[in-house]
Amino acid sequence: MKNSKRSLQIEQLDKKIKTFKKLEHLTPSHGWVYAVRTSLGISLEQLGRKMGITAQSVRELEQREKNSSISLKSLDEAARGLGLKLTYGFSAPDKNLNEMIKLRANKMAEKIVSRTHKTMQLENQANSRARIRKAIREKAAEIADKNTKYLWD
Repeated sequence: MKNSKRSLQIEQLDKKIKTFKKLEHLTPSHGWVYAVRTSLGISLEQLGRKMGITAQSVRELEQREKNSSISLKSLDEAARGLGLKLTYGFSAPDKNLNEMIKLRANKMAEKIVSRTHKTMQLENQANSRARIRKAIREKAAEIADKNTKYLWD
């Protein structure tokens, strides 16, 4: 990518995402709130008092976390009630942001070049496979460099 500001931004974000990749499998099966609360020996009532909610509300909060339906605000309040700080982020399963952009740009370029190639075939002006591959590479690089808004449509 030629846009240095954008490249730097992606590089910095990729480092953060890579850090979270190492952590993605660490979430306790019952959720962080339950795991920390029970490990510290804090009762539902005690955490509820710290958070200004009932014991039943703490139990529901723990269940929402376990079911992945909790809000970040609620999770942050629970963390503070436990004397902790909430940190969240994203991890990428198998590629970095640049690879995601390149793959998407390549798919778009293939569609664009394919349409052009079909039109040229109808006019008996078909290109060689090597020329088509080169055109796809060039179009993909152009799409990725320009950060076109339609890249993700």
